[in-house]
Amino acid sequence: MNQPRINMYSGIHKALRLYMSDTQSRLARTDAADHEDLHGALAQVRELLGAMRRHVEHERNFVHPALNARRPGSAQVTEGDHDHHEWAIDKLLALCEHCASAAGAARFQHLEHLHLQLSVFIGENLVHMNLEETENNAVLWACYSDEELHAIHERIVAAIPPEEMQATLRWMLPALNPAERAGMLLGMRAGMPPPAFAGVLEMARSLLSVRDMQKLEAALAAPQPLAA
Repeated sequence: MNQPRINMYSGIHKALRLYMSDTQSRLARTDAADHEDLHGALAQVRELLGAMRRHVEHERNFVHPALNARRPGSAQVTEGDHDHHEWAIDKLLALCEHCASAAGAARFQHLEHLHLQLSVFIGENLVHMNLEETENNAVLWACYSDEELHAIHERIVAAIPPEEMQATLRWMLPALNPAERAGMLLGMRAGMPPPAFAGVLEMARSLLSVRDMQKLEAALAAPQPLAA
């Protein structure tokens, strides 16, 4: 049975899909008359938009150059989408400010407008992510070996500050399936000091169901094959 090719997009896209859907659901049920509820939801929208902007930057700095280096112009559609996403992020951040500063009936109207516009942004990103995971991956797989793709992914990870990585894990850990989650944590355990990895496990315990945590602990306890 052939091993699946390295997919640099899959894990982070699963995390962002969960982050987007959770944020949209939270915004949809937010009570505009409840100051704490409203400002908590707006804070999560802003945090999501910051994560989306950083994701765009990582792909622009690492993935697009790789695509264009071996198939010139192959990142053009994705680059255009990202320009639009940057504009949409700025627009949504401005809508957050309008909503936060409004009062009375206007606050309800701004909140509903923000919810609808965030829904459009999320829908566009879901379509965009599908393009990356199909068309862009086809180019990467045709032009790069798995060893080369792994090296690109490692450069992306090395460029992410610890606080950003922690925020990403908050959404990635529950978004992955058990095999993906175990593979990620086995790799992290091999490259992290034990106290740092213990912190990752504590985060996992706070986010995963009992059953998923049991599967993860079993995978981590299983004997690992020796490297060739």
